[in-house]
Amino acid sequence: MSDTSGLITPALVDLHLAPADKGEALRSLAQRLVAEGRVTDLDGFLADVAAREAQAPTGMGDGIGIPHCRSAHVTRPSLAFGRSTRGVDFDAPDGQPADLVFMIAAPAGADDSHLQILAALARRLMDPAFTGALREAGSPGAVAALINGEEVPAGAPEAAPVSAPAPAPVSAPASQAAASHGELRLVAVTSCPTGIAHTYMAAKALELAAARAGARIEVETQGSAGTTVLAPEVIAAADAVILAHDVEVRDRARFAGKPTVDVGVKAAVNRADDLIAQAAGLVAEYGGGTRPAAAPVPPRTATGEHWAQRLRKYLMTGVSYMIPFVAAGGLLIALAFAVGGYQIASAPSVLGHFDWTSSHSWAAMLFQTGKASFGFLVPILSGYIAWAIADRAALAAGIAGGAVSVAVGAGFLGGIVSGLAAGFLVLWMIRWNVPRAVKGIMPVVVIPLVSVAVVGFLMFVVVGSPIASAMNGLTDWLNGLSGSNAILLGVLLGAMMAFDMGGPLNKVAYTFAAGALTTAGTTPDAGSLKVMAAVMAAGMTPPLGMALATAVRRGLFTAEERENGKAAWVLGASFITEGAIPFAAADPLRVIPASIVGSMTAGGLVMAFGSTLRAPHGGIWVLPLIGSPFLYLLAVVAGTVVTTAVVVLLKGMRKSAAAEAPETPAAEKGLAAV
Repeated sequence: MSDTSGLITPALVDLHLAPADKGEALRSLAQRLVAEGRVTDLDGFLADVAAREAQAPTGMGDGIGIPHCRSAHVTRPSLAFGRSTRGVDFDAPDGQPADLVFMIAAPAGADDSHLQILAALARRLMDPAFTGALREAGSPGAVAALINGEEVPAGAPEAAPVSAPAPAPVSAPASQAAASHGELRLVAVTSCPTGIAHTYMAAKALELAAARAGARIEVETQGSAGTTVLAPEVIAAADAVILAHDVEVRDRARFAGKPTVDVGVKAAVNRADDLIAQAAGLVAEYGGGTRPAAAPVPPRTATGEHWAQRLRKYLMTGVSYMIPFVAAGGLLIALAFAVGGYQIASAPSVLGHFDWTSSHSWAAMLFQTGKASFGFLVPILSGYIAWAIADRAALAAGIAGGAVSVAVGAGFLGGIVSGLAAGFLVLWMIRWNVPRAVKGIMPVVVIPLVSVAVVGFLMFVVVGSPIASAMNGLTDWLNGLSGSNAILLGVLLGAMMAFDMGGPLNKVAYTFAAGALTTAGTTPDAGSLKVMAAVMAAGMTPPLGMALATAVRRGLFTAEERENGKAAWVLGASFITEGAIPFAAADPLRVIPASIVGSMTAGGLVMAFGSTLRAPHGGIWVLPLIGSPFLYLLAVVAGTVVTTAVVVLLKGMRKSAAAEAPETPAAEKGLAAV
C-alpha cells in the first residue's frame, strides 16, 4: 500500500467536471470535501485557495492543475480529483487547459507524517504512467485506488495500459559534458512558498531528467513534509548544484565552491532537462568538484534574466532585510512620541537614569531603542544587496560600506552604491585563480580584508561626498514639499504603486518611500513620513476597490472573482497590493486603469492631508501610529470608492456593448428593407 492511502475516496472524485471557469471548478471540488467532512467552512477554505492562487499559477502544464493550500478549515490531508473533457484554465506555462485537476487540502497544523502523504502524491504527478492511468480510469473507485496505491476494485473498468513517452532529448552540451566527466554527479535543493506541491514535483522532475541524461542526482526537498539534509560527503562529491527555489535556500554556504544553477522552482518542473544541461555545461566550463569546500561561491549561471531584472532582485533583497529594522525602529519612535511627546527626542540616555515608575523614562527608552534600530538600516541594506550578488563572502564589505555611508552622510543612496560595489567586487575576486594553499583562507581573510578596504576607500574618498550632497538635497526637497508639489508627488507614487501591483514600478515607488524613511530622523512631520503614508494608502486601494466592486456589482464578475474579492478585503487592508492581481490578469484593460485612478486619488489626498507614517508596512493594523489617522482613512476610502466606480463603469460599458452586438445585424436588415 502506498503512503498516499486514505487521501481520497470515490466520493471525492468527479469524472465529469464541466465548470464554466476555474472558480466553478474549485467550488465544485471543494463542495465534495465539505460533504465528506474534510473541510468545515466552504467559503473560508475557498478564500485560502484563492490567496494561494494569487501568489502564482498552479497550472503545471501537460494538462495538470494542482490548486492547493494550507487552511485552518481542513480537518485532515485530503485530495479532491476532477477530470474535465474541455479542460480548465490554470494559467499553465504551456497554455494548455488542465483536464486533470487535483485539489490538495492540507490542515494548517498538519504534522510531518500527514504532509509526507501530499509530498508523495506531488512526486507521482510527474510520472506519465500515473497521470495516463488516471485519464483512462473508468470509475471513481478506480481513480481513488490508483491515487491511494491500492488494487483497483473488482468489477471496476480497468485503465488501458499506458505507454511511457519517449525520453525527452537531452541537449548536446549535457551529453557531451557527461561523457567527458564520466557519470555526472549532481545535488539539488527545491523549495516553494507553501512547501506542499511544487517542491516535490520539482524534485521528481529533476530526478527523471537526470536519469534521461545518464547522470546521478540527489535532491534535498526543503518542504512542509520535513527535510532530509544532503550528507556533506554527497555534496563534496557532486560536480555541480541545482537550486530550484522561490524562497531562500537554507544553509546555502554548504555549496560554496560548486558550479551552481540558480532558478525558480517552476523552472525545474517545466524544463528540468534544460537545467541538467546547464549544470553539465558549467561542469565542462569550470571543472566539477575542483574547488575546496571552504572556497567562496563561484559566479551563478545565467538564467536568461535581463540585467535590470537581476538588479531589481539585488535591491529588493536588501530592502527586504532592512524592513524589519525600519518597522521596529519606526514603531518604537512613534510609541515614544505617543507616550512622552515630541520633546522626548532630547531626553538624556536612560543608561543610569531609568525610573521604573516614570512614563517619561519608558518613553525615552522606547525612543532610544528605536533610534538604535534605525542606525542599522543602511548597513543592513548595503550588506544584503552585496549578499544577493555574491553570497556570504560579500556580507562584511557590504555592511562595512553601509556603515561608512552613514558616517559620511550618504544615507540609503550611499548604502545602495556601497552594496552594489561590494557585491560585484567580491564576485570578481571569487574568480581569481589563486594557488591551492591560498584558497582555504580566501573567504575568511583575503576577500574580507581586500573588499572592506576597497569599499571603504570608495565611500570615504571617491563617491561618499557627492552622494551625501545628493541625500541632503533629497531630504531638503522632501521636507520642503507643500501644496501642489506634495500632491503631485503623491499622485505620481500612487500611479506607480497601482500600475503593475507588485512589479518593478511598484517596487521602485515602495523602495523610494522605505529608503526615504532613513532621512526622517526624529522629526515628527518629516516629508519622508508623508511619502511613506501616501505609498501605503495607494497600495491598499487596488485590492480594496476590487473587493468592494465584487460586493456592489456581483453580476459583473465571475464566481471565481467574487471568491477572490473576499480575500481581497483582508489583503488590501493589510497593504498587500498583489491581492488585485487575479482581477488584473483576467481583465487588465479595465482593472489596471481603475486601480491607477484610485491609487492616484489616495496618494494625492494623503499628501494634501499631511498624514505621516513611520512604519513601512502594516495597513490598517498600524492606524493608531499614523499621523492624522482619520484623514488617512478618508483618503483610503476615497481611493477605494474611485477604484470601484471606475471599474464598474468600464465593465458595465463592456457588458452593454456585448448585449447590443447581436442586435446589429437585425437593425441592418430593417434598414435594407426600407
